[in-house]
Amino acid sequence: MSDILEQYRIPAEPYYRPVADEVTLFEAAYAAKMPLMLKGPTGCGKTRFVEHMAWWLGKPLVTVACNEDMTASDLVGRFLLDASGTRWQDGPLAFAARHGAICYLDEVVEARQDTTVVIHPLTDKRRALPLEKKGEFLRAHPDFHLVISYNPGYQSLMKDLKQSTKQRFGALDFHYPAHAVESEIVAHEAKIDVAAADKLVAIAERSRNLKGHGLDEGLSTRMLIHAGELIARGVAPLAACRVALVRPITDDPDMRDALDAAVATFF
Repeated sequence: MSDILEQYRIPAEPYYRPVADEVTLFEAAYAAKMPLMLKGPTGCGKTRFVEHMAWWLGKPLVTVACNEDMTASDLVGRFLLDASGTRWQDGPLAFAARHGAICYLDEVVEARQDTTVVIHPLTDKRRALPLEKKGEFLRAHPDFHLVISYNPGYQSLMKDLKQSTKQRFGALDFHYPAHAVESEIVAHEAKIDVAAADKLVAIAERSRNLKGHGLDEGLSTRMLIHAGELIARGVAPLAACRVALVRPITDDPDMRDALDAAVATFF
């Protein structure tokens, strides 16, 4: 079984800078077998946090990038045809439940609601997954843990979790870190000096003030790290910010000009 799970183990400690008591709360939820949902804007560290906690707890991590074309069979499993006939292939959710991994459903609201309801039996006292096509009632391994994430800023009537799903989970809110903490993260991850990271964070804070006023979302910590990585490789800061920050986030000429001006203010 260890060989089966080996590819899902986190080999080295992922860098994660705690900003509150999220590590302690995750540990408590894992011990209590309480499913968790992580809510926060894109690129704020939700996925890195899950990777860090999987490493910290010494558990394998099975990650699923949810999308609107994903079916229940994609999560649970299906019969496949091979030279020997038909064989059952566990989907990532069933695999994690069977072998005791953490299953992380990233951006779960992107999946159809009729798909996400298959997780319900795993999120209450049953901790089981009915594999109807196989005729198996799969009881989850004691180490199994379910974590989902989504960005509340993208919620709509068509893309939201049902209350019957939400109320099965504990929830942790994630936000962009405070200025000094975010600068520390960007400097560490991009391997640039704190002074340059500080300027990148200041640009991001200006962009976040424009959310709902021309931008759907402000610049994320992930984008700042991308810009920092270019700077670390000798790219001029103005060009690095243009490629990694301004051009990806908007196609509006006026908004691009405003963001370019903000970049020029600091660099």
